[in-house]
Amino acid sequence: MPILTIRHVTTYHYRQPVAFGEHRMMLRPRDDGDQIVLDSELDITPAPSQLSWERDSHGNHVATAIFARRAAELRFESTIRVEHAPGGFSAADIKDYARTHPFAYADEEALGFTYVLAPRPPHRSVDRWAAGFLRADGSADTRELLAGMTQTIRRTFKHVARHEKGIQDPARTLKLASGSCRDLAVLMIEALRSLGIAARFVSGYLHLADDDDARVTGGNTHAWVQAYVPGPGWVDFDPSSGMVGNRNLVRVAVAHDPSEAIPLQGTWVGRASDHLAMKVAVKVVAAAP
Repeated sequence: MPILTIRHVTTYHYRQPVAFGEHRMMLRPRDDGDQIVLDSELDITPAPSQLSWERDSHGNHVATAIFARRAAELRFESTIRVEHAPGGFSAADIKDYARTHPFAYADEEALGFTYVLAPRPPHRSVDRWAAGFLRADGSADTRELLAGMTQTIRRTFKHVARHEKGIQDPARTLKLASGSCRDLAVLMIEALRSLGIAARFVSGYLHLADDDDARVTGGNTHAWVQAYVPGPGWVDFDPSSGMVGNRNLVRVAVAHDPSEAIPLQGTWVGRASDHLAMKVAVKVVAAAP
């Protein structure tokens, strides 16, 4: 399996030393069957007085740092090596009863899908858009439906960098035909849930390989979708790139809602004018074959 090294540095700059409240980090990739964390190092400056780790209800790794010192700069550097197994999604993987949509999840599956099946407040425009992927009789080939929606968003929506906090309303994303990776992911999640397909939000890293040298790569934080398909289980779909399967995607967190999968969040105490800048740098390097 390919081995990727991910370096993620976030630095906060302040005009003068400020006090820091609790900071919550979701930077360590998940330990899933198709990705195995080999090494994980987290360097924080100034050093926290307390650093604790736990797993949340979704099985994501969460670190919490508490600080005693003031500083004019706060820096988080995460370095991770992960063994990653790219995988696709074929119709043959799907259980017979679920190859045609609509289908009903088995009772034991549906019990855990309360939140990943429930849409947000109704979006009629999103519901109509989602229904456009169905045949006249309301049915669809399940794989074609999922892959088609993923690739339609890639083809007909503009992927833009949006630095405002939060998620754009799915109806607005549909109207503008543009949004950030997290906006496009939430639109697809809401559309799938409106069709009765369990879907959840994924945050992590995107591996951007260089065609000239596969070892020299870029990368960035990224967001995409997982849908639950009887047979293969949770399958990755990236509407920003049109990719079906987990190729180039390293999962860090899965969640019912994007607010549960923020990579780094915390508080500081000082004047509003003290905050100067936040800088984020992400680099993904593939080991030589």
